[in-house]
Amino acid sequence: MNGRLGGELGGAATLEMVDSSRTTRTSTAHIRVASVPQSHVYVRHLSPVNGSVSVLDTGSVSVTRLPDPVPAGGAEVPGRWWPPLMLDPRWIAEHHNEFDVFHIHFGFDAVEPSVMADILTELDRHNKPLVYTLHDLRNPHHPEPGAHEEVLDLLVPAADEVITLTPGAAEQIAQRWARSATVLPHPHVVPPARFVPRETQTDEFIVGVHAKSLRANMDPLPVIMTLLEAAFDYPDMTIQINLHDEVFVPGNHWYNPDFGTTALALSRHPYARVLVHEYYTDDQLWDYLASISTSVLPYRFGTHSGWLEACHDLGTSVIAPSCGFYDQQQECFTYDFAEDRFDPESLVAALSQAYSARPAPAMWRDRRTQRSTIAQAHAGLYTRVLDA
Repeated sequence: MNGRLGGELGGAATLEMVDSSRTTRTSTAHIRVASVPQSHVYVRHLSPVNGSVSVLDTGSVSVTRLPDPVPAGGAEVPGRWWPPLMLDPRWIAEHHNEFDVFHIHFGFDAVEPSVMADILTELDRHNKPLVYTLHDLRNPHHPEPGAHEEVLDLLVPAADEVITLTPGAAEQIAQRWARSATVLPHPHVVPPARFVPRETQTDEFIVGVHAKSLRANMDPLPVIMTLLEAAFDYPDMTIQINLHDEVFVPGNHWYNPDFGTTALALSRHPYARVLVHEYYTDDQLWDYLASISTSVLPYRFGTHSGWLEACHDLGTSVIAPSCGFYDQQQECFTYDFAEDRFDPESLVAALSQAYSARPAPAMWRDRRTQRSTIAQAHAGLYTRVLDA
């Protein structure tokens, strides 16, 4: 999921402590959560709009999420949460009195299993409940699954509560770890002001393939070549290929001149448009997604997608691969694409379906109601682990 997506902030509260480890609830419970990370758009949209209080059957619950610690020296990406300094047993040892629940979402890509084991030990030492939202059964940034699975084998059994986004992921969790996960949908991604009717369709049907920086789970070339061939059958279709400029920068982690050169050469194709650019700001990303007709996700593996949710918010259809559980997140068109297979005909069929469809953007009133429900569910879950 994209750490550069924005959104409004929730409110703040403090917690009345009765001992060093647990809380007692009065008429309004005040719960402080150390979320890893806090500033990711998904996490920020777990709070009610313009506040922090959820009303449950057991009373009102106010949830405050601690801000992400700022790295010394400013080594961070625009999302301001990397590296996640809370994922450190020393940070927990020094700050355990500042939070009541520890909630892990993302950010442990580079955390060794031994370090995660120490983190879990430190949380247990201070009697701090752990909540884990499993977004990724397979890490989209890791070319091989082993390292991520080793950490999952620690996190999932240790968590007091496990959350995930789709029934399919919950079923996988039950099969692999014998844990029952709470399924809560992904909240909206774009800000409320962006929930507007789409502009009238132009005379160009734009199929977006956003290769970004070609992360590990992406294999865009077979997808692009199939789309370019299929475009001959449509009078108004353009295959737009977006690529981050850092793939051309020697020494950059994402340096990939072979793919970059190949992508640039495609600009000579009569139905192709190739754009090379820096990372989009949030507003630029919303403008881009609203400008294309459909977005094709070129993922060989993965589980869930914030990109898909942003497209849903903006009324841009999505053609998603069969791997993962994208089609359980939101309505989308699917094609057969995974690590061990690719069916070009299924992509051509999905393209035809997307061409005939004109989805409307999501309605803010619906997304706002959903967000309130999600916030209530989290407040209830935090209350439950503290009362356990």
